[in-house]
Amino acid sequence: MVQATALPRNDSGIETVIGILKQRFADRLQTGESIRQQHGHTTTWINNQPPDAVVFPRSTEEVSEIVKACAAHKVPVIPFGTGTSLEGHVNAPAGGISVDLSQMNRILAVNAEDLDCVVQPGVTREDLNTHLRDQGLFFPIDPGANASLGGMAATRASGTNAVRYGTMKDNILGLEAVMPDGQIIRTGTRARKSSAGYDLTRLLIGAEGTLGIITEITLRLHGIPEAISSARCSFPSVDAACRAVMMTIQYGVPVARIELLDERSVGAANAYSKLSLPETPLLLLEFHGSEAGVVEQAETFGAIAEEFGGTDFAATTSTEERSKLWQARHDMYWASLQLRPGAQGISTDVCVPISRLAECVTSAQAKTAELGLLAPIVGHVGDGNFHTLLLIDTENADEVSKAEEFVGWLNDLAISMEGTCTGEHGIGQGKKPYLERELGPAVRYMRAIKAALDPDDIMNPGKIV
Repeated sequence: MVQATALPRNDSGIETVIGILKQRFADRLQTGESIRQQHGHTTTWINNQPPDAVVFPRSTEEVSEIVKACAAHKVPVIPFGTGTSLEGHVNAPAGGISVDLSQMNRILAVNAEDLDCVVQPGVTREDLNTHLRDQGLFFPIDPGANASLGGMAATRASGTNAVRYGTMKDNILGLEAVMPDGQIIRTGTRARKSSAGYDLTRLLIGAEGTLGIITEITLRLHGIPEAISSARCSFPSVDAACRAVMMTIQYGVPVARIELLDERSVGAANAYSKLSLPETPLLLLEFHGSEAGVVEQAETFGAIAEEFGGTDFAATTSTEERSKLWQARHDMYWASLQLRPGAQGISTDVCVPISRLAECVTSAQAKTAELGLLAPIVGHVGDGNFHTLLLIDTENADEVSKAEEFVGWLNDLAISMEGTCTGEHGIGQGKKPYLERELGPAVRYMRAIKAALDPDDIMNPGKIV
């Protein structure tokens, strides 16, 4: 495991705050070792740094009480959604209080005529879409895991639908948040646009809990499409598949999803999900629109794919067939682990301009081969974002060293291509070394904002800056 840096602890303050919160929240304040370890859990290779206590608020006012107590005694506060983040976001390097928002899980309002809704942060995307289905509406951001919407906002989540519907920042109208002094603020209204002052909504989206705790979210919704068609097509190489993606986007085909699986990923999906796809690079696509429109879009893509050697092209509007394909895509993490039983999967992501995608992906494949690493690749390639899953023995120092070398190399490569070290995983602890390389002096201004809003550095310390 990679050892995350520990920060100085305020032991007397932590003890005092635990006493205050225990009296106020009784059984909703937990200090058992297993629950603390769970709330320091991270699905990366960074070591677990558990908080000293976990508290379960049920309202914004209770979150405010917790933060005020912590602020008074300069004790760290670490927001927790479902724990699906990948870069050590929920670790507690200075100890402190984990604020688990899972019991704040109410859908407060659905305004169908205005295509928006208001939810608490513990609502998951699957729960929201189940609630909306009868009204002909859906929320499109799909990062794969059934993450909480608060966590998705805090990490500026993206996913398979981003090529058409954007990311979390494009689908949030406003927030309610508890700031580092315990003050409750609102950053926007239900209006579709505003020129009123600084855009605090976008400041808090992607801040990973370092500037405040999101306690309510006003989301944009979309109508469920009249028709949905899925397609798949195999290619002779990753380069050919990526060039087909580039041409599809440039041609203006309004794809809702366009996903890449390299040959290793396809093999894993075949074995895990009992498919029989050709074990060559694969594109999975989805089209939304009218009955005629989705057929036309699929046919247009089929013609483009043929130019790049695409074979075994098939499109379907069958709900069962579509669900089977996309479930296989969402199960890729677990499928990939079966390629090397006992190994840990270390996922890293980058995002580059579409024109550099083919070069970046093929370079990543060549680098893992050079290092002798088993590393299937999948990607939301419609927006230039892809993920490499390194399957390594974290007890083997040589493998860990090679994995660290690859992650650093890939981040630097993406930055050199005018891309980013993370398209959707976020910075957390794991990608901090690369943020300054990417943004340079801008990071100094991020630190200034952090210091102005959180002078005692109690909000999720040790992350981003």
